[in-house]
Amino acid sequence: MGLIKHNTLAGQLSAVTGTNAPKAVLICGDPFLVRQAFDALTSELLKGQSKSFALDTLDGKITPVGDVVEQVSTFSFLASKKVVALKDAAMFDVRGGAGERPYSAADMDVLSDLIIKGIPDNHTLVMTTGVPDRRKKIYKVIKEYGLIIDCTVAQGERKADLDEQRAVLRALSRQILAGTGKTMDTPGFDALIAQTGFNPELFAGNIEKLLAYTGSRQVITVQDIMAVVHRDKKDPIFSLTNAVMQRDTALALNLLSSLFNNGFHPLQILKSLENQVRKLLVIKCFITEIYAAHSHTPSLKHMSFNEFKQTLLEKIVAWDQQMIAKDKADAMVLAVNSEELSKKGKAKKGPAIDLLLAPNPKNPYPVFQNFRNSENFSLDELSQALTTLADLDYRMKSSGADAKTGIENFIMVLCRKGDASSCEKLKSWQPYPT
Repeated sequence: MGLIKHNTLAGQLSAVTGTNAPKAVLICGDPFLVRQAFDALTSELLKGQSKSFALDTLDGKITPVGDVVEQVSTFSFLASKKVVALKDAAMFDVRGGAGERPYSAADMDVLSDLIIKGIPDNHTLVMTTGVPDRRKKIYKVIKEYGLIIDCTVAQGERKADLDEQRAVLRALSRQILAGTGKTMDTPGFDALIAQTGFNPELFAGNIEKLLAYTGSRQVITVQDIMAVVHRDKKDPIFSLTNAVMQRDTALALNLLSSLFNNGFHPLQILKSLENQVRKLLVIKCFITEIYAAHSHTPSLKHMSFNEFKQTLLEKIVAWDQQMIAKDKADAMVLAVNSEELSKKGKAKKGPAIDLLLAPNPKNPYPVFQNFRNSENFSLDELSQALTTLADLDYRMKSSGADAKTGIENFIMVLCRKGDASSCEKLKSWQPYPT
């Protein structure tokens, strides 16, 4: 039958479990989605049967191929159908892990022969694994003679990757909320993603917690997420800078508190904020120059991603090349006595990648997001924010003052919306008001 994606399985269950159903199935990809697909498939395959008698489960990390063949070929006296589940099948891995059984080429030939011509009627071999090595012969054999249910989800930061991740989590939330009489509004959904990242298992578990927490209320809101859901310690710190750049005070403060609770160093947080403000400041300078030279350029606020790529991306790459060339020229001028500088370990190695507008032009969506975020601030606000962060850095290092209070106060002032005097407030800002 070939290959199908996990999100199409529900609509194809009858076809993949009916009269001409495949006798060998591989379910691969995200562990949570694999479990969901496995449960749905085996429930349909064994409809009307007792799983106690009709489902045999084997550990794919240690079970010899001979045992797999024996189980698949043995008939059950107590059930008319049989499913043999080989879970975490190691033979599909790119490389085996410690403690896993090595499989020889002869083993793979035996398993391939079983799949091609040796599985009895009403018997199904269902194998699960993580991300498989698609180059392996056994994978290709299953794709040709059986069925592969692909539960992999893009893990990158491109727009297409993020859209795919969001679609998976949206479908998962609808599935869990179906029949509960509850809904989750869009801000709540966005906040939950910000808290968990792309982690379907954690995401689903948090929705279950929210269902219990909200009681008789029908809508799950941002406030509920902030009260119940704790951020995964593995989440990157850029979620905080993202919230600050979008002037979302409540989310930014919540993320800041989570970072401190998880042991992040105050100076690490401060440096991240400083880097992001500096990046937006460079973007503002670039945009000001572009608008001065090309007054017809559309506003970033109303610019789509495709328009951004067509209108600005080429100019951004050219700007970066100019900055790199200038940086190299400056380095040559400064390194008049290069031998002495080298001895002191102060020789400049190259341009500051952090200040490039598009460090990876082949992945322009994060660049587009940064440019859109820059529209949330004026040039004066960003300039003053950078000065303020430098002052806060000095105070934290020299006086041992409470870092969390200082950063919280900075975020509250910077993220204040709809206030024409926000720049003036930054100028007169006190990190530790009395």
